Amino acid sequence: MQWPTIDDFREVRRALPVLAAALFLGALLLPMWVINVHVVQYPDEVLHLQLYAYPYIAGDYVEMAGLNKYIGFYYPDPVYWTPNFEVHENAIKVPEWSLGPLAFIAVAATGLFVAVAPTMEKLKRGLKWQLIGTVTVFSVMLIDIQYRLYQAGHSLDPNAPVIGVEGFTPPIWGKYEVANITSYSRLGLGAYVTMLSIGLLVVAFYYRDSSVEFGDLPGRLRRWFDRFGQDASPEEYEAEPPLTSNPER
Repeated sequence: MQWPTIDDFREVRRALPVLAAALFLGALLLPMWVINVHVVQYPDEVLHLQLYAYPYIAGDYVEMAGLNKYIGFYYPDPVYWTPNFEVHENAIKVPEWSLGPLAFIAVAATGLFVAVAPTMEKLKRGLKWQLIGTVTVFSVMLIDIQYRLYQAGHSLDPNAPVIGVEGFTPPIWGKYEVANITSYSRLGLGAYVTMLSIGLLVVAFYYRDSSVEFGDLPGRLRRWFDRFGQDASPEEYEAEPPLTSNPER
């Protein structure tokens, strides 16, 4: 058993999991979800909300809480975490929101663990299961978020000042209108960084059988674009020599 050297981390299959791990951790510092809100009570401005992977809401969350109370819609209660906003007694309980950072830290730690695999067999197996596990974790989180949004929108306080508001489901992406409130939901920068991190893991898995290094990537990209930019025959593609002839270094 031989542990990887610094030079081994020039390889895409080892370097990208490390880079992805750093990005997963960095994503925690950025908003995952952004909501822009138009209401008649604020005719000259747009209210903004930025929600993070942990119980923290930035922007005009105080103003929005004041508007939402009229229809009986409240910010979720993270249960295990003291948030920066006031939790209403009738708010739905979402304890998994408190566990969000643990998911990001776990997938980041897994990437570092895989990157230092001592053998090629363990590295390739680790890249496979890390990608599967990461996609599974964030898929479950996405499904859970959408369910909680449905639950919050269909658990309106019956004692709210404005009556007759039908249940609704705030979309993760899109426009929705409730009473005189028009909101536009978009993914935040943290979500895009997370998707980029997963993309890096896909690339690392793609190159799991090759010792291709970062310096080789520009040439490979040029060849890839050339293939789609000219009418070359399949025989010409097969005749191209590989850039790396030592896949198991």
